[in-house]
This record gives sequence, C-alpha cells and structure tokens, in this order.
Amino acid sequence: MLNDSGIWKSLKAPGRLILIAGPCVIESEELCLRVASVLKRTCDRLGVFYVFKASYDKANRTSAKSFRGPGLAEGLAVLARVRERVGVPILTDIHSEAQAPAAARVANILQIPAFLCRQTDLITAAVRTGRIVNVKKGQFLAPEEMGQVIAKAKSAGGKRLLLTERGTTFGYHNLVADMRAIPIMGRLGYPVIFDATHSVQLPGGSGDRSGGQREFAPVLARSAVAAGAKGVFIETHPDPDQALSDGPNMIPLAAIPALLKTLVKVYTAVH
Repeated sequence: MLNDSGIWKSLKAPGRLILIAGPCVIESEELCLRVASVLKRTCDRLGVFYVFKASYDKANRTSAKSFRGPGLAEGLAVLARVRERVGVPILTDIHSEAQAPAAARVANILQIPAFLCRQTDLITAAVRTGRIVNVKKGQFLAPEEMGQVIAKAKSAGGKRLLLTERGTTFGYHNLVADMRAIPIMGRLGYPVIFDATHSVQLPGGSGDRSGGQREFAPVLARSAVAAGAKGVFIETHPDPDQALSDGPNMIPLAAIPALLKTLVKVYTAVH
C-alpha cells in the first residue's frame, strides 16, 4: 500500500476519480472486510482511487440509545486489519483532540466532522499528527467560509487537506446540496469531495433517528462530479435497511459498481 506521500499524490492527481466509502459505523470486522474488498476490486477495475471509511464511534447520534460503534481501541484495531489485509488507505473521524494521536497511528486520513469543523483545537490536533486531514463543511456554513477553516489548519502547519461538501441545512429536517459549493471551495486550492449520502439525509426526520432519501444520492453524486468534484464520499452497506447507523441514506453495496462506472464517465468528460 502507498505511504502518506503516495496517497496524497494520488488524491491530487487530476486524471483519477476518488472514492471514499464504507459503512457508516464499524458494526463488525467481517462487514468492514467484506465492504472494503468489494470496493477495492471495483475501483481497481475502473481506475478509481479508493479510501476505506468507517467510524469507531458515532458521537453525534440523534438519540442516546442509538448504536455508536465499538469505541476507539477496538474500532482502530478493526481498521488496522482492514488496512493490512485489503491494502487500502483508511479514513476515520475524530471528535476530540485526545483521539487524534491514537487514530493517526492507524488512519491515513483524519476526518473533522461537519458539526465540529470550526473547532480550532480539534483541527490543530489533527493537523499536528502529520496525517492528511479531511474537513467536512458544516451544514451551517456558506462554502466560502471554509476559507477560515483552511486558515486555521494552515496556521497549525497543515498542507495536505481535503474539503468535503455534505449539504446545507434547509429548514427543519432537511438539507439542500448547492452545486455552486464545489467550484467555490475548489478556489481554496485543495481537492473537493462530495458526500453524496449525507447530503440526502433528513436530520432527525424519523423522531429518535435521522431519515434519508437514498434514491437521490446517485443523482447528486453525478451532479457533483459534473460540477468539478475531485471525488465522492459514499456510505454503503450490503443491506442498508438493516444497518445500525444512517441506513436510510446509504447506497446498497451491490449498486456501487454501476454508479461508479457512470461517475468515471462523467469525470472523464469533465476533465
């Protein structure tokens, strides 16, 4: 597998679509290995650069009763085995400064969740690990405001950064994906990723959990790539209706190959 310098070079390469994908949360090692293996084979065949994503802890679930994941130590052990056995880069999110060094020992890319994108100390801690950092745009921010987030990262020494658009709050229990955000954030000088599945989430829309409209995720993914996104972020599961987190907005694993094939065609046409 590539080292971080090689991963960053691939993420920046203009001729190759990026896929960041996996289950929302680590439900089991078996699930993670299955999803990572299927997606790696698909991406290798299509010439897509693949990064596996899963969370060891979902700290912002709607309800305190919801499944959060196996926790830091057990979750990172699972991610380490995925990295070693499947041979793919790993992305996972962190929620506190204390988690950054531990997560950085396993993950090639540390992700700042959208709700935490303005947390200066968290951004600083992530950057200072030396890992690539992916910052999700908050649902409450205009795309140009990510310039201030970039400034915080750069002031801490951050040079290898990704920006991810994941929709903007639009009234109650709804998000809107404004494709103008892709070129606007692109002007900040870093690769822009589009989170297709969280953009169709209906936050808190099912009472004690979020709802979603997964049927629109492929539509938005195609639109974002056409608008200039360097890659797409997709949460997927073999059976989304049985997933322990974010099932309503996840794309079924079996549907990913056909979607990726289309996205590669759109990406090629644009670039």
